[in-house]
Amino acid sequence: MDLRKQLTKIITTFFYFGYFPFAPGTFGSLGGVIIFCLLKDNRVIYGLVTGLIILSGLIFAGEAERIFGKKDAGFIVIDEVGGMLLSLIFLPYDIRLVVVAFLIFRILDIFKPYPASRFQNLRGGWGVMSDDIVVGIYTNIILQVVVRAASFKAS
Repeated sequence: MDLRKQLTKIITTFFYFGYFPFAPGTFGSLGGVIIFCLLKDNRVIYGLVTGLIILSGLIFAGEAERIFGKKDAGFIVIDEVGGMLLSLIFLPYDIRLVVVAFLIFRILDIFKPYPASRFQNLRGGWGVMSDDIVVGIYTNIILQVVVRAASFKAS
């Protein structure tokens, strides 16, 4: 297998997280949580890594579909990693918040509320990534409201 195909598999399966025998999307999301926990103290690096992962998914996911011969194959999990990172961006670190973000993101990713469901019909990397980007933004908005409501109530 050539280097480009190997690199595409490594990136889009997020270092083979996507090959877990069950719930690969859940393990991909867990990859996003791990990155959050590692980079939570440096918002600039966190933002750059989030952008890099999303950009990598947009670039490589369409190629991965060609390699795997299937549209948005289950083992392509770079979209879950990027979506989970968006779910947690600009939020304070609190393990309870991380768990809630993970659960909300997974539920929304499964049900794909409008317009997320429409975005997955796009072609190539955009079709793979955009529904999870939207779901990550939904999750983040929900949690931003909760965090602000809790801090408002506490003051």
